[in-house]
Amino acid sequence: MVIFTSIADVKEKLRHPVVTIGNFDGVHLGHREIFRRVREAARMRGGVSVVVTFVPHPMQVISPGTGVKLITTTCEKEALIEAAGIDYLLEIPFDWNFASISALQFVEEVLVATLGMEHLVIGYDYAFGRGREGNVDLLRTLGERFSFSVEVLAPISNGATIYSSTAVRNMLGCGDVRGVISVLGRHYAVTGTVVHGHQRGRGLGFPTANLCIQKDLLPAAGVYAVKVRVGEELLDGACNIGTNPTFDNDRLSLEVFLFDFEGDLYGREVTMFFMERLRGEMRFPSVEALKEAIAADVARCRKILAELKDWHPGVGEDGHRVGEGGGGREPAAVSEESDKQ
Repeated sequence: MVIFTSIADVKEKLRHPVVTIGNFDGVHLGHREIFRRVREAARMRGGVSVVVTFVPHPMQVISPGTGVKLITTTCEKEALIEAAGIDYLLEIPFDWNFASISALQFVEEVLVATLGMEHLVIGYDYAFGRGREGNVDLLRTLGERFSFSVEVLAPISNGATIYSSTAVRNMLGCGDVRGVISVLGRHYAVTGTVVHGHQRGRGLGFPTANLCIQKDLLPAAGVYAVKVRVGEELLDGACNIGTNPTFDNDRLSLEVFLFDFEGDLYGREVTMFFMERLRGEMRFPSVEALKEAIAADVARCRKILAELKDWHPGVGEDGHRVGEGGGGREPAAVSEESDKQ
């Protein structure tokens, strides 16, 4: 996949491009169905598939006080879009100047004049441009003017939840790391660097690796069974997210105890995949009570993960460049809602 990090990077029109536009935070199953339709339409035209997105997320510029937390980092989003088999990704730097341009200007100058767009695929209520004026009706009118066709995908759900980034955030906010798989199409993961912590875990008999991560969104505080990629190894572990209330801390931390692991992890990058939540965060009456709870948590995690001994991440799930290909399970006919956030 070729990545353009500005409009100016596109030096010439692309070959019969089929385009989709959106934030695509999370790259969930709805997004992946849009990408599938883009690829299919491009193949039928003998052209290329193009995803247009914005960096940073527009909400972080327009309404920073809303506190929207992103599901994927830019690197993760790039890897997942690449894994979906897209040919070109255009990441448009988003600022107040760009936010002020009209939908007409964006279509005429970027999509048509720069990319040479011949076909556009969007969700049923997607809108863009100043005041969100670039809705389906306007796009169809502009399509007649600039000779491109517009394909609108209807929304679809897994039977209980419409595929959307908001649904993913809500589920993770409740710690539902198993349920979110039905929307994401994969296990939720975070990547971080191992740093020094309070080193209490070693004294408790469960030495933990403390992670410093750049990701906005973590699952709800609590204890989780996790798979952890360390280099080329995939290890089992128990993760705790929280403030360690038994010790009256006030700072959120993410730490993981790796089973049967010996070695120095400080400074290394690891990726953690959330398999199942065991419980919420608790304050214990004593250190001994905490040690007993951790031992019970570890025993439960070992049992859960033993049943997943053959599990491995899907293509692109750990945020690394992967080349064209799989991307894991795709639904037969899935669309997204507008994904305004």
